[in-house]
Amino acid sequence: MSLRNPQPATIVYPETDGKPMAETDMHIGLMIDPRHALKTFFERAPDVYVGSNLLVYYVEGNPRKCFAPDVFVLRGVGNHQRRTYKLWEEGRAPEVVIEISSRQTWSDDLQRKWQLYQQLGVQEYFIFDPEYDYLVEPLVAYRLADGEYVPVEVVDSRVTSDVLGLALVDTGATLRLFDPQSGSFLPTAAEEAAGRRQSEADLRAEVIARQRAEAEAASLRREVESLRQRPSSDS
Repeated sequence: MSLRNPQPATIVYPETDGKPMAETDMHIGLMIDPRHALKTFFERAPDVYVGSNLLVYYVEGNPRKCFAPDVFVLRGVGNHQRRTYKLWEEGRAPEVVIEISSRQTWSDDLQRKWQLYQQLGVQEYFIFDPEYDYLVEPLVAYRLADGEYVPVEVVDSRVTSDVLGLALVDTGATLRLFDPQSGSFLPTAAEEAAGRRQSEADLRAEVIARQRAEAEAASLRREVESLRQRPSSDS
């Protein structure tokens, strides 16, 4: 009687960790808005990937070794959609991570994640406290230097990301991304939608004005033609 060698079990890397996306609507918005702004900003760059709340696995064979950054960016990989991100397949760790701190996560953001991101080689790490309650400063930044994180000074509530070529700005109410080339903030999805509505309204107003002008011109031409057809009276 021969015994078959058991087949190795397939390792499953779940697409969710069972945790909620964020604690509050405000935190959800602060994950969605920067992701949308960055994806739009880099939409013409096929080798820049922008992710949000996606499980990142960093040890092959161990699905417990994972993290889910609120927002992360890296260059040198395809910008196609992913269900999970596996470092050993992609060959690159995130270059920039933005974490939105909360009552439950601020300590983890400053300790465990700080150490993990440093170990994995995340070049820039930004933490923002939207409730202005848990961090000493609402916006803190770290940059990798010789394999270790060093604090980056936040001046006038803004700090520049060398990787992104953008500034992160604490407006006093929220976190925004600022493009120094255009001199403006990257638009949120709501601002883009409002801009489209305004453009559509402007276009409709332009069409109505043109139609009105054409109608007035046609009326004037008819009046002139009518005057020309009147019989002249003898003087």
